[in-house]
Amino acid sequence: MYSVKVKSNPNLDEALQQYEIDFKEDHIFLNNEIYTWDMIRVKENSFHILKDNLSYRAEIIKIDFEQKQFEVKVNGKKFEVALQDKFDILLEKLGMNSMASAALKEIKAPMPGLILDIRVNEGDEVQKGDVVMILEAMKMENVIKSPGDGIVKSVMVDRGDSVEKNNVLIEF
Repeated sequence: MYSVKVKSNPNLDEALQQYEIDFKEDHIFLNNEIYTWDMIRVKENSFHILKDNLSYRAEIIKIDFEQKQFEVKVNGKKFEVALQDKFDILLEKLGMNSMASAALKEIKAPMPGLILDIRVNEGDEVQKGDVVMILEAMKMENVIKSPGDGIVKSVMVDRGDSVEKNNVLIEF
């Protein structure tokens, strides 16, 4: 299942629409209803779509795979699209998506677990997305990445430490 947010006017939040998309067998479900359409690729990133006897020209203008955000143009009108897959939805439900939105002052444990590896030291400069730590939780290794750029002020845990959710791991 995917959650898709579509903004038809980048300057207005009230223009935001949200959809749930799921793929079952040979069908696409949009908000739990079967969605049928005919789509033909015209050229790279450009498509012709027929839906309910109406014709649409769609073009993918910009793709940010890391952030799962897209900019598309349908019949000349631009839309911003943000996609969440089932893992993003689960992380949001667990409250683990908030790490990226906070100012880079500290990194907290997203869940209880055991520190397996620490990849940074005090004084190290980190970039957004750099692996800083490995946390074992629920018998899985979870890679903790830096949510932004910064310089490590202090590492608050050691390898082998047990941590609880929201324990401070690293300060910047």
